[in-house]
Amino acid sequence: MSKRYVVIMAGGRGERFWPVSRLARPKQLLPIVGEKAMLTQTVERLAGLVDPQDVFVITNAEQRAAVLEVCPGLDPAKVIGEPVGRDTAAAVGLATVLVRREDPAATFAMLPADAVINDDAGLRATLETAFQAAEARPVLATIGVTADFPATGYGYIQQGNELDEYAGRQVFQVQRFVEKPDQQTAETYLRSGDYFWNAGMFIWSVSAIVGELETSTPALWSALQGIDAGLAAGQNLDALLAEHYPHLEKISVDYAIIEKAANVVMVESGFGWDDVGEWPAIARHYPADAAGNVVRGSAELADARRNIVYSQDEEHLIALLGAEDLIVVKTQDATLICHRDKAQDLKALVKQIGAKAAYKKLM
Repeated sequence: MSKRYVVIMAGGRGERFWPVSRLARPKQLLPIVGEKAMLTQTVERLAGLVDPQDVFVITNAEQRAAVLEVCPGLDPAKVIGEPVGRDTAAAVGLATVLVRREDPAATFAMLPADAVINDDAGLRATLETAFQAAEARPVLATIGVTADFPATGYGYIQQGNELDEYAGRQVFQVQRFVEKPDQQTAETYLRSGDYFWNAGMFIWSVSAIVGELETSTPALWSALQGIDAGLAAGQNLDALLAEHYPHLEKISVDYAIIEKAANVVMVESGFGWDDVGEWPAIARHYPADAAGNVVRGSAELADARRNIVYSQDEEHLIALLGAEDLIVVKTQDATLICHRDKAQDLKALVKQIGAKAAYKKLM
């Protein structure tokens, strides 16, 4: 068996969870769902699959210290702070450089930091199948999550023909990837039974992903060789990243590689999954009262329906009267009130707030 690694992508800004989520401590470093930081939960799920010393985290430079705080069992040398965000293709390329330096024959998984998964054993079993497939074949393996409602906020994977079985689970060829659909299309996908949510999880051998990087993103891969050469010469990684990273193309790995590749395979998830991309999603993970209100923190509600109240300030009471379909979030220094239907527009409001000098401290 080849050496296995996991690389966790944890560089997001978490703007859709403002004001709780901030640049220095965004969503993945907070207990948005559960009692521990989302990243901590992700690392702990891997127990028994890979050693914690074989886990890399690629994050934002401003967040590196907080990552080490919430995940003290990680090797600090494997917690990498990007000086600027360059999307997931750059993160995958950097991960490939770093894992290849550890072991050119390795296989590694790229996982998001902030998914909600309540079946740890199911995740590990699914990843075991994907690892075995990637060790046996030069494929790019991904995880397809069984859709249980017509989600319009997720991308989808259309399952193709059966390929082989590994660790007791079937592996399928991928027919195609599709972007976030409208409601009618999502309902069609759900009825078809062969469309799965794209969880953004990938597993491959070093050699397989190097081949795709060379073919699909030659400029990006060539630029990353400057970092590799510098490391070989004994240069400091942070200095190399500061020199090379700002010049890398900003593009997602899905657009750059996955949607073009002919050798993508899928393992159907053996676990429940939620991307938890914005405030309304937390209502799926906490109990609601008889009127559909979900409350975390100190609040009193009367004649109120389908509201979400989230407060970090236990000394501050939030009271709602006659309110419907609101999101109310209270921190020590900011309060958000918005309609649930406007939650997807929160990034625009955060950008507006951040443009004002008086509010820079709130970012």
